[in-house]
Amino acid sequence: MTNLALGTFGVFGLFQQWKHVTAAQLRDIEALGYGAIWAGGSPPAQLDWVESILESTETLRVATGIVNIWSASAGQVAESFHRIEAAHPGRFLLGIGAGHPELIAQYKKPYEALTEYLAKLDEYGVPKVQRVVAALGPQVLKLAARRSAGAHPYLTTPQHTAQARALIGPGAFLAPEHKVMLTTDAAQARAVGREALAPYLQGTNYVNNWKRLGFNDSDVAAPGSDALIDALVVYGSTDAIAARLKEHLAAGADHVPVQVLTGTDELIPALAELAGPLGLS
Repeated sequence: MTNLALGTFGVFGLFQQWKHVTAAQLRDIEALGYGAIWAGGSPPAQLDWVESILESTETLRVATGIVNIWSASAGQVAESFHRIEAAHPGRFLLGIGAGHPELIAQYKKPYEALTEYLAKLDEYGVPKVQRVVAALGPQVLKLAARRSAGAHPYLTTPQHTAQARALIGPGAFLAPEHKVMLTTDAAQARAVGREALAPYLQGTNYVNNWKRLGFNDSDVAAPGSDALIDALVVYGSTDAIAARLKEHLAAGADHVPVQVLTGTDELIPALAELAGPLGLS
């Protein structure tokens, strides 16, 4: 597997909305052994919050998951990248993606738009080895491997991870996100999972990917079948959750950003419970 030029991201990281973690929580996340925080939520191009995360910690990496290419210009994003890199060398990974076609008024083919955006990042001096692309389908996965350090798939399964690794080859970085619910109550986990997944069930890019993985129309129709929810949101004992997350590693992932479906006040206790079974402490 790949040797990412930024240095180790660790085996597991945290996927979290970028506004919702305090400095004290960041230090706890770092101390628990999570190597990176993947900041979701299509942040603005200025990325002015990244420095505060890096200044609050010593080794924690920050990755965007993802900067939306439709709402954040490549020029502004490149300026932000260079500012952050100058202050905190090697600790920032720029993740970009095309988002949801349903939410974009003037939406061209994602592949073409991503290719153009990556070309602009080249022009503005953002190194290939310090950027990744949100990728699900075969063509964008191959693009991610050719034009960036690798791919950051979202809402996928270990099966998809194995398929992605086969497509992108052994040298590209692969960091699939997976959602977690710390409960052994299936009904509770599925209810929380359905609430979290509701917006994505309207997204053709996700729906099409799930169908490629073998789910049918009834599975992907709102509110999502039990089989779909169970595949995308892992729950059970901490050992069972850790075993499922490690399936991504066995399938070829380099790093797995874990999204814990809980309130921010319960985030650190949940991550602490998982740290041991994940081999982090």
